[in-house]
Amino acid sequence: QVQLMESGGGLVQPGGSLRLSCAASGSIFSINVMGWYRQASGKEREMVALIINGDRTIYADSVKGRFTIFRDVENTVFLQMNSLKPEDTAVYYCNLIGRGNSYWGQGTQVTVSS
Repeated sequence: QVQLMESGGGLVQPGGSLRLSCAASGSIFSINVMGWYRQASGKEREMVALIINGDRTIYADSVKGRFTIFRDVENTVFLQMNSLKPEDTAVYYCNLIGRGNSYWGQGTQVTVSS
């Protein structure tokens, strides 16, 4: 089994920054994709940013130029979020795909409000 532990959410004013982290542990044999999704109240979960095979990155249009995803060698993925907007408010979920299996973290709340 794989466990994903997220941290870094919170309340921030518009224009501010937050960094989310997600540490993967357990039976990790290979990682094909690690990334972040978010779900705002009353909306469907959407992709925010992904790292594919360790180096290729994909971003949602709504966060391009403001968010950066990166990984370290210890199977931790980060999401640096700058210039945050109220519409970024959501629960952010970490996801890992490896050997055809998909794993989710418990989610961390990000609230952007003045």
